[in-house]
Amino acid sequence: MNVSDIRPGMKRIDVVVRVVSVSPVREVTSRRDGSTHRVEEILVGDESGSIILSLWDDDVGKLQEGDVVKIENGYTTVVRGSLRLNVGRYGKIELVDEDVEANTDNNLSEREVTPPKRYRFPKPGSF
Repeated sequence: MNVSDIRPGMKRIDVVVRVVSVSPVREVTSRRDGSTHRVEEILVGDESGSIILSLWDDDVGKLQEGDVVKIENGYTTVVRGSLRLNVGRYGKIELVDEDVEANTDNNLSEREVTPPKRYRFPKPGSF
């Protein structure tokens, strides 16, 4: 798969990308349980485009600028109108020895996107 093919709501994304830049680590508080997490946003890309990869907690600090990585079983989210690529607990990141150039002119995370519709099922007995 190419980065330019990535869309909101996608799952099972397998892509090989080069790390373009790494942002400083931030701490965020979960709205669910109030716990604190570390997050790192990394601009990654291939010949077709680039996207921000969000790494959480144990994955923070694993990648450096210039690394080429294979992401397996990734998924997308929309954060404040910006498309993000995530690895999550079921995904995998590994360094690979491939030559990949990143196209930063086609940055998918800079475009305003609408999150996919989330369907809510009625509670049993409510209809």
